[in-house]
Amino acid sequence: MKLKFTIILSIALALGLVIGWIDSNPRWDDAGISAAAVILATTPLGAAMPSRAWLWALTVGGCILLLNVILNNNYGAILALVIAFLGAYTGVIIRRAISLY
Repeated sequence: MKLKFTIILSIALALGLVIGWIDSNPRWDDAGISAAAVILATTPLGAAMPSRAWLWALTVGGCILLLNVILNNNYGAILALVIAFLGAYTGVIIRRAISLY
């Protein structure tokens, strides 16, 4: 269980840093693709370990927010946290729906 947690946390951190780095690039101006990337990153993480969905959302969304604030002084990136929570808990719902069958 601890190994699974460490692996998923590492994946969440890596995804958050990659998405955040791309999103904070001054030449990048496509919020829709960034939002889709956050959803696609956090949904499987939430499904993989539903009890920690909040942590996956904070890790991915927090990295994006921090990179945007540090590099561009862009506080509007707080929306990434909202989208990350939406994705992570969508994964939880999908996992529970699948386990019913």
